[in-house]
Amino acid sequence: MNGERVRIGLTLPSFQSDPERVLLVARAAEDAGIDGVFAFDHLFRQRGDASGAERRPALELLTMTAAVAAATDRITVGTLVARATLRPVAVLRAAFDSLDRIAPGRIIAGLGGGDGESLAEDTAFGVLPGDPPPGGRGDAGIDVGEYRLQRLEASVAALEDRPYPVWVAGVSPAAVRLAAARANGWNRWSGGPASFGTAVERVLAEVANAGRDRAAFTCTWGGLAVLGADPAEAEAKRERLGGDRPGIVRGTPSEVADQIAAYAGAGADWVILGPIDSSDPANAALLGEAAAVLRTG
Repeated sequence: MNGERVRIGLTLPSFQSDPERVLLVARAAEDAGIDGVFAFDHLFRQRGDASGAERRPALELLTMTAAVAAATDRITVGTLVARATLRPVAVLRAAFDSLDRIAPGRIIAGLGGGDGESLAEDTAFGVLPGDPPPGGRGDAGIDVGEYRLQRLEASVAALEDRPYPVWVAGVSPAAVRLAAARANGWNRWSGGPASFGTAVERVLAEVANAGRDRAAFTCTWGGLAVLGADPAEAEAKRERLGGDRPGIVRGTPSEVADQIAAYAGAGADWVILGPIDSSDPANAALLGEAAAVLRTG
């Protein structure tokens, strides 16, 4: 795939208490011609350790996704990703079916099992076996990783053959096999184009092993971004927001277009960027300019 065909997504600013900011970014993304917007799934966002962390609020995923779907007309609206441990399978299916009724043909059900980064909130709310809230009782002897995988498998099974695509996120062998055998797509968060390309090869080998058609399977990459209208703005943002970590897409629209093209060349059908300053709707216009660069190429 070349950079002209890759679809481009923008993550929404979920970690706050004001839904209007999310809707503002979603509408800006639609106006800019971006292909999709995606929301995270967290109970809160922490700074610090699990017991004494500063907690930032987080808007509930499926409620916010429904509001975004109703407030837009064209753009794809997805979850990146709905955590299978947080909701009963029947509730998850009913929610995505309802989203598809609100925005037919525009919903993507991204699913994941959760990982260590969500452990603090899982612990606070007691959503994992053997890890209850204060005063509660958990089920001893249950492997958390195996539990997460079981819940993810059950969620994928419940959403099979629905009218919307299902993506599975994760790089573990079990998550890759599940995505390749039963889902419509796979997502990896973070990492450079070379490591992503290696992972894509492994995923597509599993797709072939499952006897499925590569053309009907979607490989996607998501990661953080620092976007600026010109080099000075991009550098100032990078310094202010700490955008020096590996795997962050950064720069002007033309520079970002080149980096998106690199992921497309490594096998990405979608590239989804999460601006570090995600509440700023100006990022949507900058990403729209990058998309235009890719199209004219």
